[in-house]
Amino acid sequence: MASLEQGNQTSIMKFILLGFGNLHELPIFFFLLSVTIYIATMAGNFLIIVLVVTDQHLHTPMYFFLGNLSFLETCYTSTLLPRMLATFLTGDRTISVTGCLTQFYFFGFLVTSECLLLSSMSFDRYLAICKPLHYATLMNHKLCIILAAGSWITALLVSAIITLFMAQSIFCGPNEINHFFCDFTPVIKLSCSDTYLVEFVTTLLASLCTFPSSLLTLMSYAYIITTILGIPSTTGKKKAFSTCSSHLIVVTIYYGTLMVVYILPRNDKLNNLNKVLSLFYTVLTPLANPLIYSLRNKEVKGALKKTVIKPLAFTGT
Repeated sequence: MASLEQGNQTSIMKFILLGFGNLHELPIFFFLLSVTIYIATMAGNFLIIVLVVTDQHLHTPMYFFLGNLSFLETCYTSTLLPRMLATFLTGDRTISVTGCLTQFYFFGFLVTSECLLLSSMSFDRYLAICKPLHYATLMNHKLCIILAAGSWITALLVSAIITLFMAQSIFCGPNEINHFFCDFTPVIKLSCSDTYLVEFVTTLLASLCTFPSSLLTLMSYAYIITTILGIPSTTGKKKAFSTCSSHLIVVTIYYGTLMVVYILPRNDKLNNLNKVLSLFYTVLTPLANPLIYSLRNKEVKGALKKTVIKPLAFTGT
């Protein structure tokens, strides 16, 4: 392993991602499984993006945010799965310190963006269901752009600041990361330098980004559910629930697993559980999002039939 001498310390140049340990005994099976998930995730989210861009009926705030979310998911998946694929194919579990910090930067950027985008989507659903008469005026094109751009730019800056602080750390061994990707806690635990400042800054920035957005999401859905329960007709209730149930499923899975992983006390007994739960918000949520939104949404299914299925059927005949 390459190394550099820094005083009495040896700064390591590579980490070893331990992943799930025994999974590497069946590399071909898990390689094929990972390839299938990657292709399905990319195809599903790309299809959502195409439908949102090309179908005029989907040029609404709700689908504008959904298109942003699908684009984010394609980036999210491409940040983590290709590295896993390379590991299963070659058996090489090493990653350079620079590569690790780069992966963390994009992971932190995207996970923060998703939190902020989901809160923007919940605010959009709140206005649509609780303030229907003022919805078109309040949720205009300008506000949509501000909310989406604000989510991306805020996440970009937050992740950049945290990564710059991490880059100042000295890693002198051990070099084994007990995870399948370069997450903050497993990486910073390996630092030989004082980590108080970087942990304080990370906690502060993460709290400022996640707590207000999760609180906004919870409050939005509390108002939404209260409003829906007050609708007198059964048909009206079903229609209102159908417009937000898919988003509620995504939010529940995403925030639920994030909270368990990052809020529960950290100890060796929970490491494997945390790694499994991390799969939900890093791999399974990007895969499930297109299925949830397309299978449970009449407008998306209509756009899919018009844009993809009918042209294919016409070509076949």
